[in-house]
Amino acid sequence: MTAPDPIPAGALKALFARARRDIDDGTLPSCQVAVAHSGRLIAAETFGAEESARYVVFSVTKALTASAIWLLFGEGNLRPETAVAELVPEFATPGKDLVTVEHLLTHTAGFARAPMRPEEGADPDRRRARFASWRLDWAPGSRTEYHATSASWVLADLIERVTGTDFRKFFASRVAGRLGLPRLQLGVPADEQGDVLDLTLTGDGGSAGEKLGDRLAETADGLLLRFNEPRVRAAGVPGAGAVAGAGDVALYYQALLHDPSAVWDPAVLADATGRIRNAMVDPLLGVAANRTLGLVIAGDDGHAVVRQFGRTVGPRTFGSMGVGGQLAWADPDTGLSFCYLTNGLDVEVVSAFTRSAKIAGLAGRCGQPA
Repeated sequence: MTAPDPIPAGALKALFARARRDIDDGTLPSCQVAVAHSGRLIAAETFGAEESARYVVFSVTKALTASAIWLLFGEGNLRPETAVAELVPEFATPGKDLVTVEHLLTHTAGFARAPMRPEEGADPDRRRARFASWRLDWAPGSRTEYHATSASWVLADLIERVTGTDFRKFFASRVAGRLGLPRLQLGVPADEQGDVLDLTLTGDGGSAGEKLGDRLAETADGLLLRFNEPRVRAAGVPGAGAVAGAGDVALYYQALLHDPSAVWDPAVLADATGRIRNAMVDPLLGVAANRTLGLVIAGDDGHAVVRQFGRTVGPRTFGSMGVGGQLAWADPDTGLSFCYLTNGLDVEVVSAFTRSAKIAGLAGRCGQPA
């Protein structure tokens, strides 16, 4: 099945109208929405900001960092089963010597809450000193729990150990540069951040619903608002701190579908976008995690909406989601890719989840016949 050509105007109109509504009624300060197909942007809209604006993309970043690791898999410099301690001696404290690259990418490594401030992570010496202090909460591979930032810092260090290049520069040259997406950045120098929108708290903090930070300490509002600081944006937090426009991310996901520039080894890319390696129940969601080597797959078990894909995408759809309801995915069955970004941090977690699920569902309809 392929997406209709042209994509139904009514579906696009409904998608953009729903996204705009939150800006018009003051629920969110701004957002961007982008839909791509056949390697090009079909439509993109910005509401509440300039078209040129970029956003901190939070955990959507994880797919970007993972794709740099896929390059190293394809070149034979790393393998999923490589033990981290083989390359990062600071990581070889008791128990952590069993952690593999696959554990890091599938959120089964065992140190979900290990601390790392952005300033530490951006400095290799301080980063590695922090690694040495970390302790495991469970045996690697024995359970799954979302590693909000910790595992991605280890992935960044592996990139530097293997290539001898700063992980941010490696991503810029070997991924974003090859794809012709220079606005897709891990780490933005302070003097280049003028187009990055500040984050704003929104929503009713007085209600009894689940709030930011209630289940994940890294999503506490005070920590998230640190991404308004130039030095934090410059750090390029590899699990939560990339900067991009929605169109950039939608085109990145087109590359994961087609890879016209032959950036990745085909077998590695097929594995990363199509093979579920972690189907254990995610305690945050209460359903199977459906994690590949860096992505999440919608699945055919009726729980795609819980994984924030909406109700209208195919079961092979793969993507990544972020706090505040940000999301990005690509559907191999229709060839459609999609990204939704906002700089509004809704303190009501359920409200943000519900909003993004509806928007994702409307985006999926853009791949269906009128």
